[in-house]
Amino acid sequence: MENTVNKELIDFIYASPTAWHTAANAAKILEDNGYTQLFESDNYDIKPGKGYFVKRNDSAIIAFKVPKADFRGYMIMAAHGDSPCFKIKCSPAVKSANAYVQLNVERYGGMICSSWLDRPLSAAGRVVVRENGRIVSKLINIDRDLLLIPNVAIHMDRSANDGKSYNANVDMLPLFSAADSENSFEKIIAREAGCEEEDILSYDLFAYCRQKGTQWGADNEFISSPRLDDQQCAYSCLQGLLNAEAGDSAAVCCIFDNEEVGSGTKQGADSTFLEDTLCRIFDAMGRDRRELAQVISQSFMVSADNAHAVHPNHPEYADRNDRPLMNKGIVIKYNANQKYTTDAVSAAVFSEICKKADVPVQRFTNRADMPGGSTLGNISAAHVSIDTVDIGLAQLAMHSAYETAGAKDTEYLIKAATVFFSSSFNRRGSEIEIL
Repeated sequence: MENTVNKELIDFIYASPTAWHTAANAAKILEDNGYTQLFESDNYDIKPGKGYFVKRNDSAIIAFKVPKADFRGYMIMAAHGDSPCFKIKCSPAVKSANAYVQLNVERYGGMICSSWLDRPLSAAGRVVVRENGRIVSKLINIDRDLLLIPNVAIHMDRSANDGKSYNANVDMLPLFSAADSENSFEKIIAREAGCEEEDILSYDLFAYCRQKGTQWGADNEFISSPRLDDQQCAYSCLQGLLNAEAGDSAAVCCIFDNEEVGSGTKQGADSTFLEDTLCRIFDAMGRDRRELAQVISQSFMVSADNAHAVHPNHPEYADRNDRPLMNKGIVIKYNANQKYTTDAVSAAVFSEICKKADVPVQRFTNRADMPGGSTLGNISAAHVSIDTVDIGLAQLAMHSAYETAGAKDTEYLIKAATVFFSSSFNRRGSEIEIL
């Protein structure tokens, strides 16, 4: 069951340790496929039939292709490029036991802390430097094993297997060096950024898991990797956009940042980024702004963020009936309290898309006595109010440093995304056509 798609996904994830790298690597793929970068500070020069992309904060990206001037609506897929990890503070060095230097960090998002212990880690993100009288952001990835968060030996902590809790300010500090090392953290990042230490103004750097993904299992039916949530969906949506044939609607692929901490940033789903981009596409195509509401009403959005598979050791955590399995297709996610946007109409539309793509679908609901997480669908829909469905790919160990999913499912989502981006959504009252 080994296939090129999973190898390419794993390579993409390995090269994308932070949201900045995810956006940069997506931009490179788009440019290699003839897409042109636009800048929010410039006028948008858009031509029918061409592909474009725009970044915000360099950590979120929206790519789109407009087939013709009188396009009927927008077909939008959205995922996110950030994952739970540890943000490195700007005064990072912490001396310990008169023998070590650790890095001062804080939690970003809701990770499973134990999964980060005793793994090779490194640091990546952006460094802001003074260069030739300007302020310049530089993307860095210290591409070697640099950090590790050591466990306490069982002999010293006999409760280690009895429901251990972790204090992020004490237990989760990465070991960086011996106390007498001549290499400070700032010296290393200055070398990576190609500048002098005194020219570093600030940085957004994160500790990340260095372990590369793999395909495994008796029949190679599983893949495991850091950051499957949500780079598996982000990569699949992007590939679907590139594979799609021109239809009567504008195809739009969004990879937002900061979903793991609530999306409430200028580059998150709870920003104007999507709304601004849709409006600027409309204006650049010479359309009358009074028509925009009509076009939005003929638009559809897929919020793609991974879902929970039934756990082999704890199947009791799954719902009685809606129990997604890896390799059994795309998961449509439901929640009565609208943590997910799915309703009967949006589920039916996406199910028909999957049927056209010859892709199986499953359903996910939480147990009624277990609250679930949320995602970017309903947050984004508050800014651009269109029919939206929440979907994902079934996985185990969500928010672990190393997650597991099905080897077939990446290709399923690429196929569905390809059909979705090639289609149009036509709604008049209670009647809907997928064209």
